[in-house]
Amino acid sequence: MGSGYAKKKKEAKMMRKKFEEMQETLKQEKATGTAGNGLVSITLNGDRELEEIKIKPECVDPEDVEGLEDLIRAAHQEAFKKIEKSASSGMGDLPSLGALGL
Repeated sequence: MGSGYAKKKKEAKMMRKKFEEMQETLKQEKATGTAGNGLVSITLNGDRELEEIKIKPECVDPEDVEGLEDLIRAAHQEAFKKIEKSASSGMGDLPSLGALGL
């Protein structure tokens, strides 16, 4: 176990530190998804937790609860995809385990 092992161990430690920093940055991010031309909006944080739901009164129709449910679902999916995209783009900055010889 020569200097090659020590170098790989150091690289792995640096990679872990960068990953932890990226996770902290992602936690601070928020993404909002909308549906129905802005009638419904949902905001998620970087941990994919629900931060906020906004529903404009004009889209609340007691005769069409399913329509409102669909709008909520669509807005949530859009916000979730934005957070996932942000997370995966941050992962691209990390070296692969193969680059470390693992």
